[in-house]
Amino acid sequence: MPETRKPRKRGLEIRAEKDKEKRERRKKREEEREKHGEEAVPKQVPKTIESMQEPDETYVYSDDEEVLDDLVNDEMSEHFKSELVPKVLVTTSPRAKLRTWKLCFELKKCIPGVEIYSRKNVAMKRVVKQAIEHNFTDIIVVHEDRKRPNGIALIHLPEGPTAYFKINSLKYTKEIKDAGESTDHYPEIILNNFRTRVGKTISRMFECLFPQKPDFIGRRVITLHNQRDYVFFRHHRYDNLLYV
Repeated sequence: MPETRKPRKRGLEIRAEKDKEKRERRKKREEEREKHGEEAVPKQVPKTIESMQEPDETYVYSDDEEVLDDLVNDEMSEHFKSELVPKVLVTTSPRAKLRTWKLCFELKKCIPGVEIYSRKNVAMKRVVKQAIEHNFTDIIVVHEDRKRPNGIALIHLPEGPTAYFKINSLKYTKEIKDAGESTDHYPEIILNNFRTRVGKTISRMFECLFPQKPDFIGRRVITLHNQRDYVFFRHHRYDNLLYV
């Protein structure tokens, strides 16, 4: 009778053969590169979704005078002209539940100058009016669905703009293994890949939430990374290590 091999064993053999062929091709390219130089055998660049995208006509470049003039005179220009610490009001949709309130307190850990307001059934127009009267610079409204936070509205005062972000994934501090404790030091802000005209406006809205002078002693960092129309938010501390 013919010998029968288990599918798993045969699959491992095929994979091992492919890996061997891949190593041989790589070794051959390295030998040719050493012999003929880098230009003769250029390094292969892996294809990603970003690298295969066509150039976006809405990208803004640093030397675009029209855009720079718009930024200097937009609704958020006062924040960058002064050194005042932003005053941010955080509230929720009416009758918010526990996990939504937990997110509010997480935001308070991240953003200096946050005050949490229990909205109850107060209309949003009235909340905005009272916030302006009490010199708040921004409002963050945490929305919920089925007792869980599902979105955040960011309102810059007094004249806007307003942006809404859907929450796709959320992890609280206590859910992170070996999470460190936050401090009261002003954080460093990293804004990455906000390259379109709308992206520039969104990034400036984020900047308006934080003081302009970070306290490097605290080693706190807030990272906002834009990729494929998703904004990834990270709050972390780094170790100040000295290697000798």
